Amino acid sequence: MKILLINGSPNANGCTYTALMEIANELTKQGAEYEIYQIGKSAHSPCVACRACKKLGRCVINDDANELGEKIANADGVIIGSPVYYASLNGNLKCLLDRTFFSNGAKFRYKPAAAIASARRAGTTATLDEINKYFMIMEMPVVSSQYWNMVHGSTPEDVKKDEEGTQTMRVLARNMVWLIRSLQVAKEHGVELPEREERLWTNFVK
Repeated sequence: MKILLINGSPNANGCTYTALMEIANELTKQGAEYEIYQIGKSAHSPCVACRACKKLGRCVINDDANELGEKIANADGVIIGSPVYYASLNGNLKCLLDRTFFSNGAKFRYKPAAAIASARRAGTTATLDEINKYFMIMEMPVVSSQYWNMVHGSTPEDVKKDEEGTQTMRVLARNMVWLIRSLQVAKEHGVELPEREERLWTNFVK
């Protein structure tokens, strides 16, 4: 079992990383492997709605989006973490996720996923809502914890002092492992995936 942890912060060892490592340590205790994917400080291009990915099966902008798409597809579960800089999702992470999910999202169907947010004070729930929408449109089961998946603090040391927040990360890790194992058992016992309907598209222009 391997869980992909995406650090959506430009800071490799900051608050978001600290929260993800709380998850990582618990995953290890539960017998699961993990990989941390660091998006870094380089700017990521936004989606330009060219729709070339629908023909190519990948984003036409050949950067981290395609690499990340393959990593998510090959993982048993994914947890995406973002810092809050201005009341919502980190803009650089959003650009990357927009293109990753738009071009590769069909590969992620039924893969357990979770979002976490790190902030000094506010903007966490808006950030969680934004990330969860990527999962929900791709039919990915959203993994929850005992509280909203957030930690608070201005420094990694502050985050470690957030006892409720770090506990929430550990519970999230255990819930992720439990759900993946449950899905594996279901597959072994012949439980089939839900029947798929032909996709309908509706707009509101009359």
